[in-house]
Amino acid sequence: MTIDQSLILGILLATVVLFLWGRWRHDSVAITSLLACVAAGLVPAESAFVGFGHPAVITVAAVLVLSRGLQNAGVVDLMAARLLPKNSGRMITITALMGLGAFLSAFMNNVGAMALLMPVAIHVAGRLDLTPGQVLMPLAFGTILGGMTTMIGTPPNLIVSGFRAELGDGGFAMFDYTPVGAGVAIVGITFVAVLGWRLVPRREASSADTFETGKYLTEARVTEVSKVSGKTVRDAEALLEDADAQIIGLVRNDYRVAAPRPGRVLRRGDILVIEAEPEALAAVLSNLGLRLEEDVPTEDASDQDADAANDKEEKGTQEEHRGEVEDAEDDASQTAADESSSDEEETPAKDGKRDSEDVVLRELVARPESSLIRRSASDIELRTRYSLNLLALTRQGRQSIRRLRSTAIEAGDVLLVQGSAEAIASFARDYACVPLAERSLGIADKRVTTVAGVVMAFAVGGAALGLVPAAMSFVAGVLAYMLLRVVPPRSLYDAIDWPVIVLLGALIPVAGAMASTGAADLLATAMVDNIAGGNAVLGLLLILVVTMTLSDFMNNAATAAVMCPIAISTAITLGVSPDSFLMAVAIGASCAFLTPIGHQNNTLILGPGGFGFGDYWRLGLPMELLVIAVSMPLLLIVWPL
Repeated sequence: MTIDQSLILGILLATVVLFLWGRWRHDSVAITSLLACVAAGLVPAESAFVGFGHPAVITVAAVLVLSRGLQNAGVVDLMAARLLPKNSGRMITITALMGLGAFLSAFMNNVGAMALLMPVAIHVAGRLDLTPGQVLMPLAFGTILGGMTTMIGTPPNLIVSGFRAELGDGGFAMFDYTPVGAGVAIVGITFVAVLGWRLVPRREASSADTFETGKYLTEARVTEVSKVSGKTVRDAEALLEDADAQIIGLVRNDYRVAAPRPGRVLRRGDILVIEAEPEALAAVLSNLGLRLEEDVPTEDASDQDADAANDKEEKGTQEEHRGEVEDAEDDASQTAADESSSDEEETPAKDGKRDSEDVVLRELVARPESSLIRRSASDIELRTRYSLNLLALTRQGRQSIRRLRSTAIEAGDVLLVQGSAEAIASFARDYACVPLAERSLGIADKRVTTVAGVVMAFAVGGAALGLVPAAMSFVAGVLAYMLLRVVPPRSLYDAIDWPVIVLLGALIPVAGAMASTGAADLLATAMVDNIAGGNAVLGLLLILVVTMTLSDFMNNAATAAVMCPIAISTAITLGVSPDSFLMAVAIGASCAFLTPIGHQNNTLILGPGGFGFGDYWRLGLPMELLVIAVSMPLLLIVWPL
């Protein structure tokens, strides 16, 4: 073993360990690995970033934009409305849902397809008298299976095609993956729909009805002796910090404010809606000098309007009472206007009054690529920027409100958010969260829908027929989407999953270093001689199993980039065609069913399904064994050794 081989194998081992550890983002690990290779002299400095111009990287970015265009045009919504049965039984419904997810994943980003169909799956689970997880896990597995059926279905397929092109044989065509991938997908979907869904553990997922936030919400009035009288909401919450409580609402003169901004000044007579653990409630009231609203005597109710109606005598007639209410509302509007000079003050609703009916609860799931990951509600200034309250959070089926404001959010967490529907929608869009409530089907623009479908068909057709290289065909589709306003230019770059792009661009030169130093040949020889015993079929099976195992614990694109050079070297050592071995890598990298971290779609259902880390193998292990049993004969038939 040469020094260069030792260095690249050491860097590769450290990279895999960091991927498995999971504390660093995948793109950060990939960049670190690339820089280590440059520092060790394994990758020339001037060639360090050539991976970002690789056709596979360009194609992945373009396909992500085209996927966003299909979503914006409402194509997925229309297909779901027309193709999913309304009153069928469990087997037919699950088959249809998985089939739709698999079909969409063949031509668009499978994470996007999963996110769009999740609310539908949860609604279907209720109709079928199943837990959400018993439908969500089949859907997740269906979208994963669908991704392996075409070249653009998932990034590993594009990476595999790129490595084949470097051999001088040209990359795989659009539908070269279909014979094996579709065979595996059909058998897998049939198995899950008939029997597999019964293997999914019954976990009661959290919902707005089961969060039980009511026991944590208390109304308390600011009195003359309250420590917070004359102080800001920010000052009051600082006093509540030790009790892990927060102010989530304010009532003043019947003027109701959800998520009051930190700069609002509290006054005597204000009613604070406080969220706190029951055992901490007494300490909260004592520390701030507040009185429970239900303990305030009826005759003192006029304190609520103390600043505005202190000198008024009670009127007996209905007309006079109406005038008194109107005065209170005017005072509330004036109060809001006076306090608007603070740069952190909230703006009242257009009618000068916020009604409690405008405030809604929504459940959102943090997607794996969300910028919320490893950040807290305080970090993103959820209340200041969006006027939203984070009321509760579940992680792997367990509920918690401890230190909500400072709790770092993880992928798959379910957030219970309170605020206006518009603010929640804006927050979900900005931070890539999936709303779990079933979305109503809007009236799609037929022109945009038609244009999106036609452009996508031409892009796929151009690549499939070999008229132009795949990267050029899909980039042309992106340009058409921009010119035809299917995807607004200002949101073009928001559609791209940049961590995946960085991951691919950084790992491609590292994989090249494995081949150029002979490290891939060294590993392949060791595997063939010591495990496969020189048998090509056993070697193919070994590549498939090792790839599937790595993909269960690390990013599938990274798995493909690491395994492709080893697969090619193994085939050359055995004296057989590399095609079947590269296809085994494509299948294995896509089939991550054992853990919630192997694929983003598995992570996405972690919270909504109420799953724990160990719940996936019950269906995942039979699925992986089935994939091996079906794909091995197909690989040998379609891509003979």
